[in-house]
Amino acid sequence: MPSPTTAPPAAEGAEVELAIGGMTCASCAARIEKKLNRMDGVSATVNYATEKAKVSYEAGVEVSDLIATVEKTGYTAQEPPPPASVQSAPEEAGAAPADTALAALRQRLLVSTALAIPVIAMAMIPVLQFDNWQWLSLTLAAPVVVWGALPFHKAAWTNARHGAATMDTLISVGTSAAFLWSLWALFFGTAGMTGMTHPFELTIGRSDGAGNIYLEAAAGVTAFILAGRYFEARSKRKAGAALKALLELGAKEVTLIGTDGTERLIPTAELKTGDRFLVRPGEKIATDGTVVDGSSAVDASMLTGESVPVEVAPGDTVTGATLNAGGRLVVEATRVGADTQLARMARLVEDAQNGKAAAQRLADKISAVFVPVVIALAVATLGFWLGNGAGLTAAFTAAVAVLIIACPCALGLATPTALMVGTGRGAQLGILIKGPEVLETTRRVDTIVLDKTGTVTTGRMTLLAVHPAESTTEHEVLRLAGALEHVSEHPIAQAVAAGAAERTGTLPTPEDFTNVAGLGVQGIVEGHAVLVGRTRLLSEWSIELPADLERAKARAEASGRTAITVAWDGEARAVLEVADAVKGTSPEAVRRLRALGLTPILLTGDNKAVAEAVAAKVGIDEVIAEVMPEDKVAVVKRLQAQGRSVAMVGDGVNDAAALAQADLGLAMGTGTDAAIEAGDLTLVRGDLRSAADAIRLARRTLGTIRVNLFWAFAYNVAALPLAAAGLLNPMIAGAAMAFSSVFVVGNSLRLRGFKPTG
Repeated sequence: MPSPTTAPPAAEGAEVELAIGGMTCASCAARIEKKLNRMDGVSATVNYATEKAKVSYEAGVEVSDLIATVEKTGYTAQEPPPPASVQSAPEEAGAAPADTALAALRQRLLVSTALAIPVIAMAMIPVLQFDNWQWLSLTLAAPVVVWGALPFHKAAWTNARHGAATMDTLISVGTSAAFLWSLWALFFGTAGMTGMTHPFELTIGRSDGAGNIYLEAAAGVTAFILAGRYFEARSKRKAGAALKALLELGAKEVTLIGTDGTERLIPTAELKTGDRFLVRPGEKIATDGTVVDGSSAVDASMLTGESVPVEVAPGDTVTGATLNAGGRLVVEATRVGADTQLARMARLVEDAQNGKAAAQRLADKISAVFVPVVIALAVATLGFWLGNGAGLTAAFTAAVAVLIIACPCALGLATPTALMVGTGRGAQLGILIKGPEVLETTRRVDTIVLDKTGTVTTGRMTLLAVHPAESTTEHEVLRLAGALEHVSEHPIAQAVAAGAAERTGTLPTPEDFTNVAGLGVQGIVEGHAVLVGRTRLLSEWSIELPADLERAKARAEASGRTAITVAWDGEARAVLEVADAVKGTSPEAVRRLRALGLTPILLTGDNKAVAEAVAAKVGIDEVIAEVMPEDKVAVVKRLQAQGRSVAMVGDGVNDAAALAQADLGLAMGTGTDAAIEAGDLTLVRGDLRSAADAIRLARRTLGTIRVNLFWAFAYNVAALPLAAAGLLNPMIAGAAMAFSSVFVVGNSLRLRGFKPTG
């Protein structure tokens, strides 16, 4: 995590992360990046989506120099305050200001929309044009153009001071010109006369503009663009949520064991290296450490992807945020705070997010050329008509018409309407799309990396097979073994108990029960002395497996399953197979992903035998097993370096960094919050088949947005020559704008008909 204090000048080279404020579009990020990279010894990448700049700088450069450069460009910069520790409350990460800004934008949008609707209605529907209606329009439109559009005016002013022009410039100039001209027409022209109307006439004719008002254009454009900015800001708000979810995984409090043996509850953030703490069954392990007393099974699947709980005893290492599923443990802390594995994973997620290229929306790309051209055309139009003796009023009318017809009304609807309809339809199908920048990568992905545990498989240990000895029935084995395992808290024991209860009904109650640490359980059930566990437990009672059970055990272990032996009354009776079961829908899901042109790869922290067995069942050829979280990120990077565009599907904390690094992250909604927040798409049902539907829907939504953007610009560009020629009256401008908006909305609504495959 970044240091809470300003970094000193770099000795040989250092890195800092700056929080950037004031960016309104991707071109802002590009301009800041360009300015920083012009500094000697500085290399910077600016991410518009996360509003952060990652800067590497050499000796002689100070962080204050970097901040000053950003501020000279017209934006703000500061080092983001890091969390006190991984275990600290997530509220310290500074979420409140972002929530406040989003709420303020929402209020601005709602007020502006409520005021703009009647202004548009009166201008477009002649029957609503009562005496002096134009003055009511002015009263309603003024707050929208002045207060509602204030963010655009501020951004346009900042851009102008630095010789730049963006969509904000066009919006500000267009709405201001329409509003100011309307004021002139109302107070100094004929538009303020009682009985003035805007007849709905689709005629072309030159006018001096003295009777024309453009209040509906000014108010409508402002409301539409505010809607687009709000939905964009809401999706950007989630950019840091993956880190917050990781922070929340750690234990908040821990039972510290003093040097005199006393126990007291303290906040986890107060733990120091060398402290000893108690972990009871069912509690999270507070931080990375070494077991000094006790033995248990630790469920580390959220971090490692290993489906089988790991047995730990004195001398073994444990990781913070994993779950103690068995006995009582005393652990000595070896790493705390920012040094823990969980903190390192949080940094991996953050680095992967910041490493993504800034989402260059199509509108911003075109605006780099479109905006200056329109402004130049408006100035040229003014000069041309003045030079031809048309008079100041007619010349200015034509120039304003150019700005108004170019003002991106339908453009404000193009992305948000398609996104709203697409995401709404996705939600009905259990697919959550986080934002427009997500869609751009869906059409390019050619490789899909699938996590095993909880994604292709159920993520839960399940009793898969029973191999009884010749003298024993399966029903009898399950009744006696299930009864004993039902008393144990071990996840494998619970899987056996659940499977036994499902197949035999009510289980008997043991008359005696003992947990043998690391080996299994033993006890008395219905008068039988029963043993359930590892082969070594049976060996301690001088019981050997017959050849048929030995072969069954070897086959189970060769396929990556956990083999459990059962004996009673001094004789081996059965071998049980327990494993993480493949979801019934996974083979069909893999076939659908292949049909989309994607190459599936199974990636897991589990052992190779288990992974290959699962891959064979679902039809995946390429398997990468026994990888740690850092390795998962490296695998994704390696695939990307090969020129592949990678989608990743996962559900665990161990997948969060890889999900963020991938070009497209798909998180299973049945997984952890960290994975869900790091993903770009969330599959609520936990059904892998919906991954194929999600990619299809995202591609369809992106296609709709691109068509919308094309027509939004096409209407404007086609009408520009008419406006420049002074042949565009207000009604034609209004009708063209309304028709382009209706077209965009109608095209977006077609997404409601999207249907999942099969």
